[in-house]
Amino acid sequence: MTRVGYLGPEGTFSHEALVAQPGVDALELVSLATVYDTVMAVDDGRVDRAFVPMENSLEGSVNATLDTLALETDGVAIVGEFVHPVHQCLIARQAIDTDRIATVLSHPQANAQCARFLRTELPQASVVAVNSTAEAVRTVAERDGPIAALGTRIAAELYGAHILRAGVEDAKGNETRFVWLALDARRPTPDARAKTTIVFWGAGSERPGWLARCLTEFAQREVSLTKIESRPRKVGLGRYMFFLDCEGGVDDARVAAALEGVGSHVDTLKVLGSYPAAQ
Repeated sequence: MTRVGYLGPEGTFSHEALVAQPGVDALELVSLATVYDTVMAVDDGRVDRAFVPMENSLEGSVNATLDTLALETDGVAIVGEFVHPVHQCLIARQAIDTDRIATVLSHPQANAQCARFLRTELPQASVVAVNSTAEAVRTVAERDGPIAALGTRIAAELYGAHILRAGVEDAKGNETRFVWLALDARRPTPDARAKTTIVFWGAGSERPGWLARCLTEFAQREVSLTKIESRPRKVGLGRYMFFLDCEGGVDDARVAAALEGVGSHVDTLKVLGSYPAAQ
């Protein structure tokens, strides 16, 4: 049976999205404590696959996923993606007036996705970050007092907690893009649904026009970019790595040529995955 790691415990958005997919009953699900642990469990063979959040439509990329893939492992690749709607719930052990809530627990991404709600509806509450939304719900389900959590409906059901209010995210259409990870780096055949994710850095990055020259390699070949962003390389101020998603797989001649072109401008270029895009 294929072992799949995910950010646990049961009841996280990762767990909710994972169990929403067809064929999940044939998998052995392995709960792990952090995104870093989940990625590295693939690297060291504790699991066969992993399922981790990559980016949210309100709060952007999940930095722990990007940093771990870029800096901590060379063998783990993105082999698929899945987009899941995210609906945050305000949850407590039992019914309580919201104006009595003194503390709200959740994962930093959930807190950020509900920042306006927290600011306007719970201005008296302290917001405390924990490792996962499920940990937050489990904690409040076990504790008396004026405390609440932001989390999933499934977490409230699993831990016997009470949903005070559903849909408290700041914007409708809140979605998270999850990616499947594996040591298996098979590439999809080139088609309209393929996507490739890379990271690159170095070699002239401090010179004017360096990034533009890298991106021109895609523009000249009419390869569409769907995402680009920078992250610190953790080696000093002003030193960044650049993550990029483009349409097409690495077997597409235009994408392959663009990657070769970028490689001529940089010290390091890593293909983090070439995989079927989410439908």
